[in-house]
Amino acid sequence: MNKHDSYAGRVADSGSADSVVGAPFAAMGRGVLRPDLAAGRFELVRSAPSAPLAPFVDYYWIVRWDLCGQPPYEQTILPHPNVHLVFEASGAGIYGVDRSLFTRLLSGRGKAVGVRFRAGCFRPFWGAPISQLSDRVVPGVRVFGPLAEKTRQAIMCAETDAEMTSHAESLLFSGLPERDPVAEQVAGLVALITSDSSLRRVDQLAAASELSVRSLQRMFGDYVGVSPKWVMRRARLHEAALRADSGEPVHWTALAADLGYADQAHLTRDFTTTIGVPPSRYAAALLGGCAVGRVRC
Repeated sequence: MNKHDSYAGRVADSGSADSVVGAPFAAMGRGVLRPDLAAGRFELVRSAPSAPLAPFVDYYWIVRWDLCGQPPYEQTILPHPNVHLVFEASGAGIYGVDRSLFTRLLSGRGKAVGVRFRAGCFRPFWGAPISQLSDRVVPGVRVFGPLAEKTRQAIMCAETDAEMTSHAESLLFSGLPERDPVAEQVAGLVALITSDSSLRRVDQLAAASELSVRSLQRMFGDYVGVSPKWVMRRARLHEAALRADSGEPVHWTALAADLGYADQAHLTRDFTTTIGVPPSRYAAALLGGCAVGRVRC
């Protein structure tokens, strides 16, 4: 299974589990680039896990698309620091944190169902450092055995959202580990980074958490698969991309300062290195056919 070829709905982020069907760009979630186009190409539904699974799972997501008679559509995603378990026609896969862009070419009719784990909270299932999964996809059978494939088949045959998430939950319950207080601590730290824009350096996070910088680095590598600095940088890029996709004029110098960059040049370099085009060009393309999130003719 190849990351480039499997559905990237895994990275949509939201403060709550809900339905996002033909929704405006803000509702698609941070990380879905060109959300205005995406909302017209596929349907996205999120739902919350049951209480026993809430310490491990952020939410379940279900994506459906029907592009029969239409050109294929390529969706680009700026990923979050979360592991996903994904069920689709091609197989069941465990997706580690992708440190680059993630693209998926949608064509015809299809669906994908995913489990987004809380940052750090797949570590108890995996039983080894999550850095082993960074930029990788491994078959679901590696963790859940043959039941992963049986679950995938049941999900692909299911018709309702409730049936699909029920099958996914049953699989998780079959191998549910003990709660890990360190995993939950890490999830809280990642949530703190993404919610507190004043946290711009790892030493600030160390002070807030009363942990050493080195301890944070080891903890994040073990449980998240990326460094705390990477999580901070990605949170800033999510905000920059969200502003660029808003359709409103962006004062890039002021935004760079708001996000903690030394100057606009540093923001431009960071954005360009990751997304492939400078932010001003990315924003301008919104009006005339964009480079990320596009119809293939």
